[in-house]
Amino acid sequence: QVQLVESGGGLVQAGDSLRLSCTASGRTSSTYVMGWFRQAPGKDREFVAAIFWSGSTAYYGDPVKGRFTLTRDNNKNTAYLQMNSLKPEDTAAYYCAAAKHDYSGTIRSVLAYTYWGQGTQVTVSS
Repeated sequence: QVQLVESGGGLVQAGDSLRLSCTASGRTSSTYVMGWFRQAPGKDREFVAAIFWSGSTAYYGDPVKGRFTLTRDNNKNTAYLQMNSLKPEDTAAYYCAAAKHDYSGTIRSVLAYTYWGQGTQVTVSS
């Protein structure tokens, strides 16, 4: 099993920045991809970003491209989502997730991920 713990959410104003962290523990060697998703009330869970533990290239959803940056620290089993130029439409619960080596489909889909964190709330006021 793998446990994921997010931190760093909060209430900010439009234009501000936040950094979310996701730390993995347990059988982390079984994971291959770390992803972030978000879910606003009444909406489906939306892909935000993902990164492979073995690489440095991150992949982003269109709404956050150019504003969010995902990095990882393998020594700390932690992924960081730096969010700049936040907008009110970024308001959501943010979840980190981990996919195993044998994930199926695309890393942009919730279906690829086996492990999920509890989520951290990000609220951006206008």
